[in-house]
Amino acid sequence: MEDVSDDLKGLNLDQNHLKTGTSSKSHVDGNNGKSIDFTHKEADDDVNEEADDAAGVSGKKKKKKKKNRSTKKKEPLSQTNPPSIPVDQLFSSGIFPEGEIQEYKDDNLWRTTSEEKRELERLEKPMYNSIRCAAEVHRQVRTYMKSIIKPGMLMIDLCETLENTVRKLISENGLEAGIAFPTGCSLNWVAAHWTPNSGDKTVLQYDDVMKLDFGTHIQGHIIDCAFTVAFNPMYDPLLEASREATNTGIKEAGIDVRLCDIGVAIQEVMESYEVEINGKVFPVKSIRNLNGHSIGPYQIHAGKSVPIVKGGDHTKMEEGEFFAIETFASTGKGYVREDLECSHYMKNYDVGHVPLRLPRAKQLLATINKQFSTLAFCRRYLDRIGETKYLMALKNLCDAGIVQKYPPLCDIKGSYVSQFEHTILLRPTCKEVLSRGDDY
Repeated sequence: MEDVSDDLKGLNLDQNHLKTGTSSKSHVDGNNGKSIDFTHKEADDDVNEEADDAAGVSGKKKKKKKKNRSTKKKEPLSQTNPPSIPVDQLFSSGIFPEGEIQEYKDDNLWRTTSEEKRELERLEKPMYNSIRCAAEVHRQVRTYMKSIIKPGMLMIDLCETLENTVRKLISENGLEAGIAFPTGCSLNWVAAHWTPNSGDKTVLQYDDVMKLDFGTHIQGHIIDCAFTVAFNPMYDPLLEASREATNTGIKEAGIDVRLCDIGVAIQEVMESYEVEINGKVFPVKSIRNLNGHSIGPYQIHAGKSVPIVKGGDHTKMEEGEFFAIETFASTGKGYVREDLECSHYMKNYDVGHVPLRLPRAKQLLATINKQFSTLAFCRRYLDRIGETKYLMALKNLCDAGIVQKYPPLCDIKGSYVSQFEHTILLRPTCKEVLSRGDDY
């Protein structure tokens, strides 16, 4: 006991100093080399530990409690302007946002709470997540494009800006991720399938009505989504007609719904509108030979058509299918024909081996298979990857039935066409509007 007392006395602790101020002692953090001052509590802890050791209270030296130092949390990335950060880096969890959820109606209401259907969805989560990533890319790209599109822009510059932004945000990777089809930027009476070829000098005008239709994909899961740009407010009723008709088509779509019934509902809404252009009133018409369509992996048109007028197919929609619900409102005849120079092409999905005589055609086909497979492409995309003098070979592939041409689709000259489009997924428990955004 005498030894213990002597040791305690030998500590010579200044208790008054500890109570009134911070000890002058400091230690160096071995992890980062920073000098850290002890607080009152830490100094008291040291005194107690030394006293305990001296008194023999514990056979082992007490472990000093480490002070929890708050580590600065890494702030989540936010998108730049112009957009340049890949979307997968903005979502560190790797989980991408759902689209708009709509419940099924009537006889399919039970699906919402079915445990069996929920389990089917759990099995498909990786695929759902992939296509939601493609949808998020589409939303961010179109938001940016809406902020910069203005009269006076060269159409080719507009398209290349959009496409390069898609390539960055989706982390383009061959056939694994990238652009799903050429950027459609059809003007006025041209309803679809127009994009500028290299050297085109077309300029966007204040009185133009432009349909901006572009697609993104990850592992062949395609988002097909479009909207219309018009600077002159006199076209607003025309745009509203196609936007509301598309929303009606989405609302009516569902498992076991007949495609023809969707067409009836769309036409009823569409043709309730009229638009006054330069003092003349035009009834708005649904373009009767343009349709929405089902979508498959690496297949933009997977076989089923969704009409936008009455009298369509009685085929039913099915669980697990993807559909592009799109509508076209016109002040013209409401009927399109092929016209103008072709820019869009696509390898036929079901084509087998076809013998080719021209070596240049064989080489071009090998390039198409490698770069695009059965995804649509345009002449600018061939130019971009270094192909030259390919028009004869491309014609040979089209004549052989290996590649299909998709020329621009036009209503009568002088008319105006608007378009809105969304991609939906008929999940087992609900309908998901994958490409829905705050804009439309």
